[in-house]
Amino acid sequence: MSKGDTALLIVDVQKAMFSYDSRLFDEELVMDNIEMLLSKARASNVPVIFIQHTSHEAGDEFLEGSQTWDIHPRIQPFESEPVIQKFTCDSFHETTLDEELRNRNIRKLVIAGMQTEFCIDTTSRRAFSLGYEGTLVKDAHSTFDSKNLSAAQIVEHHNYILGGGFVRLKATKDIEF
Repeated sequence: MSKGDTALLIVDVQKAMFSYDSRLFDEELVMDNIEMLLSKARASNVPVIFIQHTSHEAGDEFLEGSQTWDIHPRIQPFESEPVIQKFTCDSFHETTLDEELRNRNIRKLVIAGMQTEFCIDTTSRRAFSLGYEGTLVKDAHSTFDSKNLSAAQIVEHHNYILGGGFVRLKATKDIEF
């Protein structure tokens, strides 16, 4: 990866994801890995862009301005790091993300965050369709158990599907900026 054309994209790592009764799959490991990616990117002067899921629905955990809407305190953005609000699973849909990346001549994205089968999946596919080279950090995204599948199965399935043509898969330890 060339530093000049690469950015770290951290999707929806917000307090809301940790406010439910059920826990995220491999929650501590995933957060440790996201912290490690953030440290590596910052140490290498690689741009970091945070995506923040936002709602205007009263009572929603992602309600703009609520305490659970905030980015998780373990990975607080620096003032110089953009935080882009989104209202759908697609980090590009009706946001400034594509413009932000193009203005910085970013062509490669390292993707981590929440929630595997929703925002990580959709953002990875959309990045591909817009011509970005994506690397999904296979041990730095997570989700919850569903009615039909365990969270571990969902993560494994999406790593397999997305890695089959939409993104490259790499472990946190193998990411070098």
